Amino acid sequence: MEGVGSRDSRSFHSLFSLSEIVEMENIINEMGEKALHQDFCDELATRLSSSAIRAGRAALTWQQVQSWFQDKHKELQAETVSSPVALKLFVDLSDANISRNASESSQKPEGNDATDLSELAFEAKSFKDDAWYDVASFLTFRVLCTGELEARVRFAGFGKEEDEWVNVRKGIRERSIPLEPSECHRINTGDLVLCFQDRLNQAVYCDAHIMEIQRKPHDASSCTCDFIVRYDHDFSQEMVELSRLCCRPRQEESPQLSEENQYETALSISARSLWE
Repeated sequence: MEGVGSRDSRSFHSLFSLSEIVEMENIINEMGEKALHQDFCDELATRLSSSAIRAGRAALTWQQVQSWFQDKHKELQAETVSSPVALKLFVDLSDANISRNASESSQKPEGNDATDLSELAFEAKSFKDDAWYDVASFLTFRVLCTGELEARVRFAGFGKEEDEWVNVRKGIRERSIPLEPSECHRINTGDLVLCFQDRLNQAVYCDAHIMEIQRKPHDASSCTCDFIVRYDHDFSQEMVELSRLCCRPRQEESPQLSEENQYETALSISARSLWE
């Protein structure tokens, strides 16, 4: 993301909603190169464009769908090394300090506090635009003199020129989850959500908090509720539909928890593997 040109390239991939990206990732993983065929891309573009989640938005073309599949296919074919050393990564749900984890995690955490990284999907926050993007891979890691851990991130759908160093504690977390129309009850006032924001030159997903909810009766096929959100990066407010919101994983599992008690996901890394 060096400069305006690369910033524009990121807006292309924001043509797709998070739920559409998740669906297309599943397709490319199952079908491989077959997903690149024009007929299939045309059929998928037509189906996605006619879905309720794209109401009021421009229809997708088969070229846009095919281009996304081509980029993703290249990522899956590329061999990515995490570092010269085989780093052991875990998800730490204890909300403990990263610098403490770096010195104490030479032994794998016991119980359910740790999960193999390969079982999870992550998103990272770009310092260029305060927006969150899916992580394709973690390239390498470094520990700053402050004790903070940073990861070199490759964003899904982008090339190496877009790679960034991201603070693990503040800018990397489990991927947010899109909700079905019947799941609007999971969103509550005060919740942290990932909200699709249509900016002047690009459309991105940003952190926001739910300020007010106007719930309306509806069936399971479409949600008519309105949600007033306040974006964390500029404190602006906007009324949005459920289709523009994604909830946080812990929030989805335990919506009754207060914000203070919802543990944010962080990565911890074995100090032994860093310096061996």
